[in-house]
Amino acid sequence: MIKIITVVGARPQFIKSAAISRAISSKFSHEINEIIVHTGQHYDENMSDVFFNELKIPKEKYNLNVGSTNHAQQTAQIMMALDKVVESEKPDAIILYGDTNSTLAACLVGIKRFIPVIHIEAGVRSYNKTFPEEVNRLICDHTSSILFVPSVDGMTCLSREGFETDPEVQGDGLLVNAPKVFRCGDIMYDNTLYFKNKADLYFQKLCSKLSLPGKDFFLVTAHRPSNVDTVNDFKEIVRFFHYSIDELHKEIVFPIHPRTQNLIDHNPELSELMSKKGIHCTPPVSFIEMIALEKYSDMVITDSGGVQKEAFFMGKPCLIMLNETPWVELVESKNAKLVGNNYNLLCQGAKEFLENKPVDFPNLYGDGKSAEFICEKIIQTLNI
Repeated sequence: MIKIITVVGARPQFIKSAAISRAISSKFSHEINEIIVHTGQHYDENMSDVFFNELKIPKEKYNLNVGSTNHAQQTAQIMMALDKVVESEKPDAIILYGDTNSTLAACLVGIKRFIPVIHIEAGVRSYNKTFPEEVNRLICDHTSSILFVPSVDGMTCLSREGFETDPEVQGDGLLVNAPKVFRCGDIMYDNTLYFKNKADLYFQKLCSKLSLPGKDFFLVTAHRPSNVDTVNDFKEIVRFFHYSIDELHKEIVFPIHPRTQNLIDHNPELSELMSKKGIHCTPPVSFIEMIALEKYSDMVITDSGGVQKEAFFMGKPCLIMLNETPWVELVESKNAKLVGNNYNLLCQGAKEFLENKPVDFPNLYGDGKSAEFICEKIIQTLNI
């Protein structure tokens, strides 16, 4: 049996890992023994525990309890704590997701101990190294042994960087020197398909509990430093909230990230602007609650990479509050627009999408069975 350590530490990773854990439990439990390590990068109950409970993720065997600090300290603390776990468990491989500090730290621990690193969501690129996530992606991809890529664009990016992406001609020998690269589709799509049938009931309960509008609303999330670390940047977004309510007659549902809440709490001017009737601030919501809000919204406005894709999966137009996105195919399909936190671009983008709602959402991310494919390839590759 293959022993694998799965490392998670942030909301998107909890969600992604649910698909793999579900596949292991249902089809591969006699071939894969999964040990879950929670780094504690997101330690708030609303940002962590709720996802484990709702998505039926197996209880972690280890919680490193690292918490929030600066990038260097957080990465170093995860490395030191995880290294002890790896030394004790002696896994056959380590699974990583996405691009967080937890991902980078676990990758470095694995490569230093000559343990194969499996990077799920490889090949994603923004080509902007001022984003810590881009640096994390690059390092992880170029030191991983098995790379699972969600889209055609991801395969193109890796090929451009020198990876051999054709499984038929990939080399043999040490995986770290001859990594295996597979296009697998997106496991987030697996989860959306699996849970979306529960969305209606969750939406009804959420509206009742939080007094939310049942229709005619935009769903907004914001947590990136470029949007919520300074008053002036976030004020542009709040101005757009007012425009949406007054001119477009769409209310705002805004699940608030702790980072964003902190900015509002410490700035009376923002607090007053956010008190406008029609702005519905809520605590962070669970994954299924988020799917429900996406399903009933008229538009999704976000700076989250995961939420960009969820909007696409649910057939909703999306305004991306960044200047670039690694999910370029969303913009190329004309179902999303890059608007940053520019008030004029936000207003223009929302108006255009309301007047010409996208109806064609092509199949960009697989068949909803990515997790099974990933497990099969892990077993085949590590048993060679």
